[in-house]
Amino acid sequence: MSAVELPDIRPTLADVARVAGVSTATASRVLNGFAKVRPETRDQVKSAMIALGYARRRAASLKDVRRTGSIALVVCEKMLQVFADPYVARIAAGMTKELATAGAQLVLIPMSSTEDYPASIVHYLADGHVDGALVIGMHGRYPLDLAWLGIPVVFGGRPVCDEDSGQYSYVDADNRGGAEQAVRHLLASGRRTIATIAGPQDMVAGIDRLLGYRKAICKADGIDDSLVVFGDFGLASGDHATARLLERRPDVDAIFAASDLMAAGALRALRRAGRRVPEDVAVIGFDDLPVGRRTEPPLTTVRQPIEEMGARMARELLAMINGPATPPSLVFDTELIVRESA
Repeated sequence: MSAVELPDIRPTLADVARVAGVSTATASRVLNGFAKVRPETRDQVKSAMIALGYARRRAASLKDVRRTGSIALVVCEKMLQVFADPYVARIAAGMTKELATAGAQLVLIPMSSTEDYPASIVHYLADGHVDGALVIGMHGRYPLDLAWLGIPVVFGGRPVCDEDSGQYSYVDADNRGGAEQAVRHLLASGRRTIATIAGPQDMVAGIDRLLGYRKAICKADGIDDSLVVFGDFGLASGDHATARLLERRPDVDAIFAASDLMAAGALRALRRAGRRVPEDVAVIGFDDLPVGRRTEPPLTTVRQPIEEMGARMARELLAMINGPATPPSLVFDTELIVRESA
């Protein structure tokens, strides 16, 4: 008689969170020893761990684990935004090309940007279905409990984790320097009332691009918060933000948008308002997406090497899978691409 394989009934991190009455992300922060957790919450999680007999799942060695040949691409956005954003397609293309040379395949896992991590996704990543994970689009949350997952992870963009981000592997672009260069270009061309459509402030790209704008403006005439509006990196948000901006500051003569899609939305709003680009208002975007070459006029933008960044993320992850590797903190240079819009 063959042996019957019993189901794994060990308590999971999600079980601990449920018993403690907190989110899985909060339970993960307690397990990782992050300081920014209330003492009473920490006590609740620890009590739940003891009551359930919880223990982290740790692989003895990455080399001892059966390889699946699959790599997860975890995109922390809603499904519609995942497929609407050309940035995701381009970075995935770079990853796929690099992984193909190693005989690995990419598995797309959209994960809505809520505070809690869906238990099904956490279990999928931890239960041996993939050899590692590439994570993009993090929204202001601490990363998954990497030790509990037992797989290597590389992030696209520096995680928003304050002083703890140094322990994680990530590949990023010089968002702050690129934004500063764009605004300096506008100042050098004689523009003086320069606004920005900033990205989400729970993402490093949104934070750093706003900081770059502020640094360049501060060196010139000082910060005017009435010239700062916010979007979600999408086209519609750029349109809406520009309409609000023109109502508040009709004297604006330049706009730095923190993404090409928001810049394209800004062009649409400016055209509707009867403003000529670049004669009345100059516009600069960020990313150098194909959409910027098709706008009217073609879009001046800050180029980040998206496909190359995706390939480097995949390369670093493969190195971590194949042997001990120091977590990289790689930042790619950006480049200002001047076209007709500014």
